[in-house]
Amino acid sequence: MSFREKPTPGRLLLDDTVPLTAVIEASQNLQSHTEYIVRVQRGVSSENSWQVIRRYSDFDVLNSSLMVCGISLPLPPKKLIGNMDREFIAERQRGLQAFLDSITQHPLLSSSLMVKKFLDPNNYSANYTEIALQQVSMFFRSDLKWEVLEPLKDNGWRIRKKYFLIKNKEQPKERYLLSWVDLGPDKFLSDKDLQSAMKLLTSLSTPYVCPLLFSSTSESSALLIRPFSERGSLRDHICKVKPRESYLKKYCNPKKSQGLQLQHVKLYGRQILEGLKLLHDGGVFFGHLHASNVIVDDGVCRLADVENGVLGVPSALRPAFTQLRKINTTESIDVFCFGRLLYEMVYGRPPDAVPVDQYPDDPDAAVVSVLQSILSTEACKSGMPSVSQLIRTPLFSDVQLQHSEKLQIKVPSRLREALRTAKESLERRLQEEQRMIHQHRRLTRAQSHHGSEGERKKRKSLARKKSRQSAYENEEDVSVRNNNNSGSGASSPPTCPSSPTPPSTTGRPCLSVCLPRWAFWCLRSHLDYGIVTVGPELCFHLRRLSLCPSVPPLSPCDDLFHFSSRLDGNTAVFIQVIFG
Repeated sequence: MSFREKPTPGRLLLDDTVPLTAVIEASQNLQSHTEYIVRVQRGVSSENSWQVIRRYSDFDVLNSSLMVCGISLPLPPKKLIGNMDREFIAERQRGLQAFLDSITQHPLLSSSLMVKKFLDPNNYSANYTEIALQQVSMFFRSDLKWEVLEPLKDNGWRIRKKYFLIKNKEQPKERYLLSWVDLGPDKFLSDKDLQSAMKLLTSLSTPYVCPLLFSSTSESSALLIRPFSERGSLRDHICKVKPRESYLKKYCNPKKSQGLQLQHVKLYGRQILEGLKLLHDGGVFFGHLHASNVIVDDGVCRLADVENGVLGVPSALRPAFTQLRKINTTESIDVFCFGRLLYEMVYGRPPDAVPVDQYPDDPDAAVVSVLQSILSTEACKSGMPSVSQLIRTPLFSDVQLQHSEKLQIKVPSRLREALRTAKESLERRLQEEQRMIHQHRRLTRAQSHHGSEGERKKRKSLARKKSRQSAYENEEDVSVRNNNNSGSGASSPPTCPSSPTPPSTTGRPCLSVCLPRWAFWCLRSHLDYGIVTVGPELCFHLRRLSLCPSVPPLSPCDDLFHFSSRLDGNTAVFIQVIFG
């Protein structure tokens, strides 16, 4: 069944996980207030950037909307008197830049709709809650047994996904979770294959995957219904928070988070690995494993939102694994995500960054061994274990499971082939993004090294050395040539045997300079960029001074580029500028 046939006109398949960076370029005073010009960039490409203009009051409103997170953000204080002073504006601009940096570098705050609207209003101006309500209303008109109880606001981090608590009129005491989600940029299945994949996941019955009761897809979005868990997710359990609260309030700065006991770490970890293995063996790619996508019910962990992979929505951890080029397959993504989840189960919080080589308060040697095999610097460079290899490690191999029977997903051959092709397309997009990030990182390091104080001093010293050496060699050449010409009783400008006579300078002011080749190239670059204009009133007479003078002088109408291309690395150039 399709609850909607036509996609939203002009819909953009933006990847909301691509980080935004913001730099305040300048400020301008307009009447009684100051505006700050902010340059925003998406990803590593400077071409994908734009400007937004914000007042201090806009920053203040953003800060107020983020106070629910429980983090004290470094917003500069208000000032009523003297707020137009130049020094004060410069100081405030530095403070606002620190405020932006603290937001854009925080994994949860940077992905929030408030921050996206502040930095990118053109792409995030839509009312996604209203759009979701329209789609849900259309669905309920076609299926009257469902009833909306309440919308669950800010229940998850994903901007284009909205949640509603609903009930079945035939079973009024049962509660279900309805979610509406926009399809993402990694959706590579055709509409027909997508519907087949969703039908497969809806019919899936396994202890380690959260059941999906109903699904309906259109060309642009999907509507899903699954059982509602009053106990919340594994992250709710770790952070000891109420499941229905805002995700920013729950997870940005949890006060009571605590790691799990070792026996639960082993049991939950093994169950999660069994769920991943089941999906991989069936050819279904996931890529969205984290503590909020794991439901714990009666001591059993179940993977939730397993449909995210085929719906093409980007992973919450994509900004992390795009930095690591060895994580370039769907299985390695799931293994990487499992490593971060295992760390969170052990220490009560996810790692601040990956790679991780130091582990506080080692709880168990087997746990640390598994973490090192996934999150260490060596693992991120050389590769990670497979899901099957993790199951066979000492940490998980001796775990007794309630469901010991072999689990499998029966996937039709046509759908399996479509899933394989879509998985390859997803991996190619990931690898291309990793390549761009890697090139940008190398370029940034090179520019930083080239612009360092030590490198600048080194280049200046080398330039002075070359200049002194060239001047010394030129003086020797000129002296030898003058001695050779002394028999005629008159001196003349140095010439080549095959060169024409230099233009006469009688009665005209002139300037003669002897330059090494590197300095001549600098002069040529200025001419190329139009800094110096060569016209009839300014002619150059250039002559190569060397023991083998084979390059003729440059006539007033000659081309500097072709002339310089004929010079070898030891060439010195004599420039005589004649002002006409």
